[in-house]
Amino acid sequence: MFGLFKKKSELDKLQDKYKKLLEESFKLSTTNRSESDKKQAEAQVVLEQIEALQKN
Repeated sequence: MFGLFKKKSELDKLQDKYKKLLEESFKLSTTNRSESDKKQAEAQVVLEQIEALQKN
């Protein structure tokens, strides 16, 4: 209840974005492989940002 107004850190935001991109990629993989690959590439960029934040 006290976490209701807690702001998300940059790392949490990136992790949520990464998860969302992977889910979209999976859904697209059955219908449109090229779009799925684009989403996967976007997710990879976000993952690299996450890793860079974790190193600091």
